[in-house]
Amino acid sequence: MFGRVLVANRGEIASRLVRACHDAGAEAVAVYSDADAGAPFVAEADQSVRIGPPPAAESYLKVEAILEAAASTGAEAVHPGYGFLSESADFALACAANNLTWVGPPVDAMRAMADKVQARNIVSAAGVPVVPGTDHPVTAEGATAEAEKVGYPLMVKAAKGGGGIGMTVVRSAGELEAALATATARAGAAFGDASVFLERYVEDPRHVEVQVLGEADGRIYHLYERECSVQRRHQKVIEETPSMALDPATREELCAAGARAAESVGYRSAGTVEFIYGRSGDSAPAFYFLEMNTRLQVEHPITEETLGVDLAVAQLRIAAGEDSGIGELSRRGHAIEFRIYAEDPVRFFPSPGQITAWEPPAGEGIRVDSGVAAGYTVSHFYDPLLAKLVVHADTRDAAIGRAIGALEGFRVEGVKNNISTHLEVLRSDEFRLGSYNTGLLDLLAKRRKAAASA
Repeated sequence: MFGRVLVANRGEIASRLVRACHDAGAEAVAVYSDADAGAPFVAEADQSVRIGPPPAAESYLKVEAILEAAASTGAEAVHPGYGFLSESADFALACAANNLTWVGPPVDAMRAMADKVQARNIVSAAGVPVVPGTDHPVTAEGATAEAEKVGYPLMVKAAKGGGGIGMTVVRSAGELEAALATATARAGAAFGDASVFLERYVEDPRHVEVQVLGEADGRIYHLYERECSVQRRHQKVIEETPSMALDPATREELCAAGARAAESVGYRSAGTVEFIYGRSGDSAPAFYFLEMNTRLQVEHPITEETLGVDLAVAQLRIAAGEDSGIGELSRRGHAIEFRIYAEDPVRFFPSPGQITAWEPPAGEGIRVDSGVAAGYTVSHFYDPLLAKLVVHADTRDAAIGRAIGALEGFRVEGVKNNISTHLEVLRSDEFRLGSYNTGLLDLLAKRRKAAASA
């Protein structure tokens, strides 16, 4: 195991990775911007290094500053967490060039899955189902003909990046030109690459993903699925496992497809293969490959709670050339994760400011991965995620009940937050019955608006 690991991230995931380093027997080095000088993860680490002013481009995305911090502290490895540089093949190569071990997958696997068009073609060749669409980026000149082949409704999607950025639904030919302009502009601004492709739109979709793990010796296997269909603006808000959408046979088929996708690029470390589940045209419901995230996911704790594993420690062990230590898997009970954001719960706008009170819940089956404390100032420079509340119980109904109690007892003051949104979802018939899809939050908003005007 490494003696010292640099954590190239911030907030709750930085705190999570510091704990993982300590559990694995390694020291942890934190890097921080001026905005995060008083953040909990800085104090939790064994050493900490300032890397720049608040803007991410001048700190958490500044490769030279991070590499200098690693050199000055004697770090042997770098764990990027999620977001920022976590899926940057160039950063992984820079780490290797500076004699630092990259705690993540091989660069070739990262590059193969970074381009969504290329990834579709690779996994399709491996027998993984993909949504009908173009096998190459499209231009405005050729888009009309390509769209007719794909069929409406369709999605215009960014070829690079993720998080739903650059994704636009097109229901008729008359909407195509404007959708292309919007999607290419967003993709270019977010990822520095404006290329887009077309994909048939899956109606009333559910978003289900498969956690995969590639061992240092080449073995690749899955750690079951997670349901991520509660979303706002294509961003996940609530995740649960097991998924209520799948029967045993479909679950087995889906998880096997996730493992095949990882095998197709020689994957190592923890990663997630994302699928969409629903109808494409007149077909029966089916699952289709969406993308692969070549990093640790935000929602990894629910997999950990149901399997009794530690994915972050497993990543460290695999990077060090060891066995992950996970062993035989046995899934227990049901787990749900709630992303607690500093945001307006209706309009979903960020709510920066100072947290004047922070009292997270505790007790049996309750886990809070937090990146803040009372007195901490939430900056407008970064994603407004404050913490992740994870509940685990023997049954789904028990997990929902535990979650309601935990959310009602979660005290956050000084900034707006989305706890009320989570409670609204949990009390909806759709969620309780497990019959929801990615349109649930929009449905609840319409229902709320109708009740207010009645």
